[in-house]
Amino acid sequence: MKKIKNIAIIAHVDHGKTTLVDALLKQSGTFSAHEKVEERIMDSNDLERERGITIFSKNASLNYEGYKINVIDTPGHADFGGEVQRILKMVDSVLLLVDAFEGVMPQTKYVLKQALEHGLCPIVVINKIDRPNSTPDQVVDMVFDLFVDLGANEKQLDFPIIYASAKNGFAKKELEDESKDMKPLFDTILEHVSDPDGDENEPLQMLVTNIEYDEYLGKLGTGRIYNGSLNKNQEVTLIKRDGEQINYKVTRIFGYVGLKKTEMETAVCGDIITIAGLDKIDIGETVAERENPKALPVIDIDEPTLAMTFSVNNSPFAGKDGKYVTSRNLVERLEKELQHNVSMRVEPTDSPDSYIVKGRGELQLSILLENMRREGYEVQVSKPEVIMRTVNGVKEEPIELAIIDVADEFVGVVIEKIGVRKGEMINMIQGTDGYTRLEFKVPARGLIGFRNEFLTETRGTGILNHSFYDYGEYKGELVTRRRGVLISMDAGTSVGYSLNNLQPRGILFIAPGVDVYEGMIVGEHSRENDLVVNVCKGKKLTNTRAAGSDDALKLAPPKEFTLELALEYIEDDELVEITPNYIRLRKKYLTENERKKASKNREQ
Repeated sequence: MKKIKNIAIIAHVDHGKTTLVDALLKQSGTFSAHEKVEERIMDSNDLERERGITIFSKNASLNYEGYKINVIDTPGHADFGGEVQRILKMVDSVLLLVDAFEGVMPQTKYVLKQALEHGLCPIVVINKIDRPNSTPDQVVDMVFDLFVDLGANEKQLDFPIIYASAKNGFAKKELEDESKDMKPLFDTILEHVSDPDGDENEPLQMLVTNIEYDEYLGKLGTGRIYNGSLNKNQEVTLIKRDGEQINYKVTRIFGYVGLKKTEMETAVCGDIITIAGLDKIDIGETVAERENPKALPVIDIDEPTLAMTFSVNNSPFAGKDGKYVTSRNLVERLEKELQHNVSMRVEPTDSPDSYIVKGRGELQLSILLENMRREGYEVQVSKPEVIMRTVNGVKEEPIELAIIDVADEFVGVVIEKIGVRKGEMINMIQGTDGYTRLEFKVPARGLIGFRNEFLTETRGTGILNHSFYDYGEYKGELVTRRRGVLISMDAGTSVGYSLNNLQPRGILFIAPGVDVYEGMIVGEHSRENDLVVNVCKGKKLTNTRAAGSDDALKLAPPKEFTLELALEYIEDDELVEITPNYIRLRKKYLTENERKKASKNREQ
């Protein structure tokens, strides 16, 4: 068998996974001396580069001392847990990356729990040791405690530790060692990552863990060969999830050299490869020997915890901005997403123009919407709702683990705000730098719409991280948004004179010269009730002039919404209209009469 090591990198968001992969690729000689190499090479998607987070898992391979090391960069956010769960099936160990300053965070717990349950023995990398105020020794103790809490066995608890600065390209086994290069990490990988299991002489078994599409080759399946070997043009059997067997010929085999796909004639067990020729291939299925087909265990993926309704845009501005606006376009795009996003579900509704999309969290669904608007889709979506379940007659809801770092002066107000949302504090750690770390268990629905309020109350200085913890007993009704909204009563273009008169009534969401329609939300009311306003009314002009009355208007800058903020902000009777160039908030029922009628029906 070839000398192969398969390893995944797991960590909390922004702890330096992708930067570490950069350093490994550069120092392994993967790139030639004259080759221009960008930062965060693995973040190939525009959204990943903009946000500085990994959304899609990606493969790379590098050679070190005669070994082929397959490295897989995984997302750090629990919303993309489906990506992580698939990837752990392909590897024999993981690098657990932890920030030497921030320490253990919610997503660290989530991804580590997955790795330990798969029986993997992690290598712990304490990254960013060059950061001021970092405490690597304390972080090692925190990591050990976390392993114990998650039920690690004795072998897993005896983890090797590497101290590193991925940004500066060095790693070392002891803090006192010289800061030189990544060699100590390479050596630790060769020493501690077990060789792939499997027998080259057994019948072929390959588990598909990723899907992509190529215009020339069609559907491509990526996965690991567990047993046997695979040759180009070999006849194989694809075993579907439901047990159906389809015969195919593998037309092309690709391996990885660095980040590039390279064609291969033969692949052996332990190899991570991409194959073409199987047009009905999907995630979790087995490619097996034609004569003796045996299926591998399918991939178990966590169930979705959040649902949203995606509908065709039916506002008065529908079709003005986007390229894909029909229900057929919408359903085709959602079906395409399901092909590679195993943790998402799509269900039809009573209306042919609406679909319920279920996912792991707000971020996962907002990334899908952001990609759709960039591709030219118009869509409108409802407020996210958590998915309840009933176990032995008891109603249960998803509970999140929230970790909040906040300045000492804001601790009281944060505890109060989380308390109102039925949060339960489980830990409080006083920091040395004027910050306190608070840990809460909070109902997932209590955190929808909280981030905006949290940033306001902590004056933008607080840091909130949360991930799915478990299902718990239903906590009862929650208080939601306290204020009403300002709703446009007319269609037209907003005028500075009207907006200036509305400033005392609340916070505006639009500037002068913006096209509006009846039922569109143009601001937040300062009181609890909704208010219908006219933003298109201009000043009546006369020949009379008076000193002071014609001074220049001073309008406060309008509040702007990102996609995530808009989804958090809306209430049950409101929608977010998303087009390639605009994000608008609107009422479900655009006219005042329709809203009154709907309100009466609800009361009955």
